[in-house]
Amino acid sequence: MRNVVEIGLGREARRMYGLGEVDIVPSRRTRSSKEVSTAWQIDAYQMDIPVMTHPTDAVVSPSSAVEISKLGGLAVLNGEGLWARHADPEAVIDELRELALEDLTGHRAVARLQELHRAPIDRELLAAAVQRIRDEGATVAVRVSPQHARELTPGLVAAGIDLLVVQGTIISAEHVSGEDAPLNLKDFIGGLDVPVIAGGVVDYKTALHLMRTGAAGVIVGYGGADGVTTTGPVLGMEVHMATAIADAAAARRDYLDETGGRYVHVLADGDIYTSGDIARAVACGADAVVLGPLLAGALEAPGRGVYWNSVSAHPKVPRGHVAEVEDETALAPLAEVLEGPTSVPDGTRNLMGALRRAMAKCGYSDVKGFQKVDLSVRP
Repeated sequence: MRNVVEIGLGREARRMYGLGEVDIVPSRRTRSSKEVSTAWQIDAYQMDIPVMTHPTDAVVSPSSAVEISKLGGLAVLNGEGLWARHADPEAVIDELRELALEDLTGHRAVARLQELHRAPIDRELLAAAVQRIRDEGATVAVRVSPQHARELTPGLVAAGIDLLVVQGTIISAEHVSGEDAPLNLKDFIGGLDVPVIAGGVVDYKTALHLMRTGAAGVIVGYGGADGVTTTGPVLGMEVHMATAIADAAAARRDYLDETGGRYVHVLADGDIYTSGDIARAVACGADAVVLGPLLAGALEAPGRGVYWNSVSAHPKVPRGHVAEVEDETALAPLAEVLEGPTSVPDGTRNLMGALRRAMAKCGYSDVKGFQKVDLSVRP
């Protein structure tokens, strides 16, 4: 039964929970963390760790995508970002870093990011970036927005992508625009030979609708983290991720029954600040998590401690700062961030080691099993 409260005469609201409001309850059984597997597979692609990156140029370049793949994760290149618009994206990213560090409000950096995104998408540059990742043997995933999916996808498929990510702040099974014909995701996905991950969603009904389009994975949330202003300040929307993940997991279960066995992966994107939040997200039902700021502190990240969300460059309503999330002197190798070892005890390093230990402490040997762990709600 849904927990509904009255907020005024004739107006009710559902009580929902964020990841920081729930905790994992250990069981009577434990095991060695060496016996724990964090592997997951989406379509034909196997990953060793349940991590996908947020599609931001602050974290993902062709070179960092290869490193993330070597460590077992899935990197997503922004198909509408700087790598698709500028011949020397490293130079403009360095410029953005300097602006962000000079102006703590981040307004100048956001304005410059918007200006950089006014450059047209160069499909040859985008194809070249895809090819650089492919040449290293990494799984190639590229993000496009619902607005540009139809025009950009044929070139991306021709360039050899393995996975397509269709991601907006909030996505529906049919994107309606007054300028173009509606994007019907079911028809769109049905006409592709590559698997599609789509999102974000925040409720059971929309998650189920996206699963019925044929998506291989559904993203829950919209990358909410420090510096992302899609929440209260700009659109007045907030995703309570623990409840949203659990709702999407329920949709996954019902869709599995409905189809007689088709499993759609749930990926949690938002409200994840530490390794403990990763464990909570999986415990609530996520198959993998989408990481942004936690990876911005890696030496290999193009932004080198400065982070921005993919919607920070929106030409009219930017919804995120370009801001420092990690002092450059504190940057760590990507291998330490994901797999350790580390001397940092705050949950921002050795993310996967912490997840394996949490799973082991509760007696589970794989991610799907850990989704059944008991949870408690903080008072």
